[in-house]
Amino acid sequence: MKLGTIYWLVLVFYGNAVAKETSFLQVRTIAVSPYGINTGAELKGIYFELTELLLTKTALKNDHFIYPYARIIHELKIGKTDLTIMFKYPELSSYVTYIYPLPALKNVVIGRKNDVFPSIESLHGKVIAYLRGAKFSDVVDNNAAIFKQEVIDFNQGVILLQKGRVDAIIGPLAPIQSAANKLYLKDDFFGEPLVVSQRTPWLQVSNKSLQKISVKQLKQSFALLLQQGELDKLKSKYQ
Repeated sequence: MKLGTIYWLVLVFYGNAVAKETSFLQVRTIAVSPYGINTGAELKGIYFELTELLLTKTALKNDHFIYPYARIIHELKIGKTDLTIMFKYPELSSYVTYIYPLPALKNVVIGRKNDVFPSIESLHGKVIAYLRGAKFSDVVDNNAAIFKQEVIDFNQGVILLQKGRVDAIIGPLAPIQSAANKLYLKDDFFGEPLVVSQRTPWLQVSNKSLQKISVKQLKQSFALLLQQGELDKLKSKYQ
């Protein structure tokens, strides 16, 4: 094959790849069970399936994957991720447009059965497992007397708690309990949770992606899905 022909084929292949990446909406769901679950054989979870319903309803061509928190935050900034559901973060405020809120989630700090933390002060000198890239509580984040051990997911955090390598774990209660269930821990493994914040997940889009989609259409379609009880159905499915 002539060199010119090879060069032409490379250009065609590269052009098609770029065209697909730019025309297809790049959608990401957080890799936090029960919101985004990658079994290796399938992708599923509350936010993953809710977003799939939205994409079907709006007939948007897309590539939808489950990624870690930190990677999605980085990709929203540069426009490599177009759409996701996650909390508001100060460092993203100038990079994303918030489309529609979901019901607020309570974030807790929770330890083992006999380790009860009645106040923020009771956490001083303790080590808590903290999901890398996430921010769950300003009062905890900004307290230098509370030590944080970064973990890649809640499963790792619960394992560290089980082994006594951390004193507690922070995050929404549902994914913490989901991780414990996967590890077949007893129902009484945890102590009483200390609520440290309440935050609202939002459907949000990268500002670099606004030319790809209609915010108005997404807002109307997503609001209708919530009004129809689709989120509640998925929550019940993953209880």
